[in-house]
Amino acid sequence: MGERYLKSVRLLAECMQGFERFSGESVRQHGLTHAQFDIIATLGNTPGMSYKELGERTLITKGTLTGVIERLEQKGLVVRERSNDDKRSFFVRLTPGGEAVFCDVFPKVVAHGKQLFAGYGTTDFDALDAALRKLRDRIAAGGVSHPSDK
Repeated sequence: MGERYLKSVRLLAECMQGFERFSGESVRQHGLTHAQFDIIATLGNTPGMSYKELGERTLITKGTLTGVIERLEQKGLVVRERSNDDKRSFFVRLTPGGEAVFCDVFPKVVAHGKQLFAGYGTTDFDALDAALRKLRDRIAAGGVSHPSDK
């Protein structure tokens, strides 16, 4: 196999970067950054969540998360509250204004992104999901191969 995997890694990175550029156009039209939209989309239709849970559910690094939440708070879209259980941690939820942005923007961004997959059928999605899940699981396992990976 040699360095063949590098071609696939490059292709995967190009797809991710391209998707972020493509979807970013739609997000920016609504006055949000990609990271801000990620948080609003993650918090939408929930009562809110801790910083830790937000970090696990978004693609935002821990170091960036605080600044993004602060900017969303300044825009009046989220509110941070100290946790009752652990005074060192915060709980984040959408404000009514944040809920309105979520209800307005989320469907538009999803519809925009859906265009990329217009030609995909169930079989295409199943194959893509299987390949990505296999890679994700191998990464999570530290690269250890399992007989079911073949």
